[in-house]
Amino acid sequence: MNDVGFALRGELRAERDSLIARFQHGGSVARLLKGLARAVDALLRRVVVASGITADVAVIAVGGYGRGELFPHSDVDILLVPRVELDADGRARIERLIGTLWDTGLHLGHSVRTLEECREEAKRDVTVLTAMLESRLIAGPQEIFDDFSRAIVSVLDAQAYFRAKTLEQQQRHTKYQETPYALEPNCKESPGGLRDLQVMLWVARAAGFGASWRQLAARGLLTAEEFRLLTRNERTLKEIRARLHLVAGRREDRLVFDVQGAVAEAMGIEAGGTHRASERLMQRYYWAAKVVTQLNTILLQNIEERLFPHGDEHLTLLDEVFVARNEKLDIVDDDALKRDPNAMLRAFLVLQQHPELKDMSPRLLRALWHGRFLIDAAFRRDAHNRATFIAILQQPRGIVHALRRMNQWSVLGRYLPPFRRIIGQMQHDLFHVYTVDQHILQVIRNLRRFTMAEFAHEFPLCSQLVADFERPWLLYIAALFHDVAKGRGGDHSELGARAAVAFCRAHGLPREDTALVVWLVEQHLAMSRVAQKQDIADPDVVRRFADQVQTERRLVALYLLTVADVRGTSPRVWNNWKAKLLEDLFHLTRRLLGGEAAPATAELERRKREALDILKLYGLSDSAHEPLWKQLDVVYFLRHSARDIAWHARTLVAHVESERAIVRARLAQTGEGAEVLIYVRDQKDLFARVCGYFDSRNLSILDAKIHTTRAGYALDTFLVSDNGRSRHYRDLLSRIERELAACVDQVAPLPAPVKGRLSRHSRHFPVTPTVHLQPDADGRHFLLNVTATDRIGLLYAMTRVLARHDINVHTAKINTLGERVEDVFLIDGAELSDPRGQLQIEQDLLEAVAP
Repeated sequence: MNDVGFALRGELRAERDSLIARFQHGGSVARLLKGLARAVDALLRRVVVASGITADVAVIAVGGYGRGELFPHSDVDILLVPRVELDADGRARIERLIGTLWDTGLHLGHSVRTLEECREEAKRDVTVLTAMLESRLIAGPQEIFDDFSRAIVSVLDAQAYFRAKTLEQQQRHTKYQETPYALEPNCKESPGGLRDLQVMLWVARAAGFGASWRQLAARGLLTAEEFRLLTRNERTLKEIRARLHLVAGRREDRLVFDVQGAVAEAMGIEAGGTHRASERLMQRYYWAAKVVTQLNTILLQNIEERLFPHGDEHLTLLDEVFVARNEKLDIVDDDALKRDPNAMLRAFLVLQQHPELKDMSPRLLRALWHGRFLIDAAFRRDAHNRATFIAILQQPRGIVHALRRMNQWSVLGRYLPPFRRIIGQMQHDLFHVYTVDQHILQVIRNLRRFTMAEFAHEFPLCSQLVADFERPWLLYIAALFHDVAKGRGGDHSELGARAAVAFCRAHGLPREDTALVVWLVEQHLAMSRVAQKQDIADPDVVRRFADQVQTERRLVALYLLTVADVRGTSPRVWNNWKAKLLEDLFHLTRRLLGGEAAPATAELERRKREALDILKLYGLSDSAHEPLWKQLDVVYFLRHSARDIAWHARTLVAHVESERAIVRARLAQTGEGAEVLIYVRDQKDLFARVCGYFDSRNLSILDAKIHTTRAGYALDTFLVSDNGRSRHYRDLLSRIERELAACVDQVAPLPAPVKGRLSRHSRHFPVTPTVHLQPDADGRHFLLNVTATDRIGLLYAMTRVLARHDINVHTAKINTLGERVEDVFLIDGAELSDPRGQLQIEQDLLEAVAP
């Protein structure tokens, strides 16, 4: 580093520290960003002038720096434009200049181009053109900068530029999942972020409409309120990004969980009620991003109308308020919604009823957005509006689009105050990846897909059930309210049910329909809990669930809502195993509710007959199964399907008295993972040893059934998954068979568990570990429920504790929801009969699962 660069680095750091200190003590973010840019301007001028190039080279600030703003860790982008092609001496001076600038500590981005090269590059690359549009002269000849500006204007085609930038925005939004409500949004690039604000100004400047919000307001493209809201929310987003840079100590535009709490603290946001400071920060961010998204849509559509005027307007009067204009729904004049506020809701219904219309016009969107405050208590009480809202849910098409539009334009939250409370509300439960409002709309979207023929292949049973379900729109109401009380404290199912009662009564739903909706909201978690945490092969479990459901209509409704709900939490949570559990519980319960109250032994005999039929297909004799089946009790046959019973018999027919472990593996019936059968003389710690093996191979156990025959053999089955890592399942199956047999035969002390690292998400939003022991109905066994944050080695750590206390595991339900585990074991053992023993087991388990 040369002495000049070192001295300037110190001066720049001192100036930068002073600006940041003023900002952190209450200064405005605008003053910080402009101050940082001015500090760099001054340094650049000193270095450039000292280099001796200013007579023949213009040094131009471009991009964000060209706007005269600089975030604490943003790059400084400059363009050097020589009067003529540089010779060797000129190139050497430029290299020395850049070297000195790097020595000052600037995060420098630079390019050297002649005027002609600038012109050609701007023609070729719209991103380069955009950076050059935002330019300022830092040092050098003014005439070169003027020629540069004229060159850029000469290649600018406002219409082509608009198309390119809006397409670019669409692609960017797709990359960021089309939502401003991501749990870890990019405050610059995500929909509703700073980039959306910049796009508006870029296309407006290119079209000659203005380069600032004030100029756009003067040209009539923004109203006074829109101008105020844009500037306010732009200030919010800029402050969040500046704080984010300072907290991270580097250029960081993602509001990841690691920094949300620190950014909230830096902004003076405190926890309140049931919400953390980070949640309140994110809700502030989401509200700002939502306004930006709304105004981005309005402004870009208005600019498009001016840039691409329609020659002959195609106009059709639909009613006294609405017209169809150029394939969009429009209003007859600017004051139409003020004269008839009820049309605020009717607009969405009319759009549903006219499939030939592609969207709403900019004028209608603006009128809806500005008129949202007309939706007050009196509006909500109006019978016409209540009828319109129900009609929107009853339409054969466009329901999800209508609700999403209503949410985007702040109509849904104004009409349903409970819904407004959860807009932008985060869910720190390690498996929801959407805010509450977006999750609810995702659930409705899933329910709607069941009704569409083009999606029948996804869930054929759901599509079949919903086709025969009267008034399916009741399911959409239940979905609207099932999580609407999240974050209030208390049981959100119970609180949501109260809100659903009020809605149904206010909207005149018959008593029967109201009862169904309210029951669904109250019980929306019941089916998932039973399927994933209890042994549905146990007839008593199914009978209790059937008693809770009572009717087939309720069962169908709850099944449809449950599938849609679980699928709407996160793509990582839903899998074929969960689908099979829910479907099996549905069929078993439906059989009971349908009046099939057969004798207690009927189900057992049915499974045996079906298993024997399968064995005949493989050419086994009528008596081949008998040596094995004589060693098995009723519980075994009730816990396994006929398909599994036949597989076990076929596999073990020649190995009933084997002295070595028999391990067989096959592809799971669900198509995901492997089913593993283990048959070996029972041994102490067997379950823990098997779990340790699967853990060492990074295989997740989804389900386990543990059985001991009358002859003292362990007949255990496991469903395991490698979470999609292996493409060659045949190799995986053969490896499991070979390695696990050797592991079981070679009895050795259990190795110590390894505490795997928690994920970044889990570290910031850990699950409080819980362990709960409860005797079952007959008191012979105990149900062990363990909830904890998932990590490598967790299940093995738990099973080692059980082995140490001589606890026998009969079944294991391993339920992983994102990064939260909710495992249920059916166990017995001598220590469980002693309260002190129970307490010790619980304490040891808590220690084992602690992060």
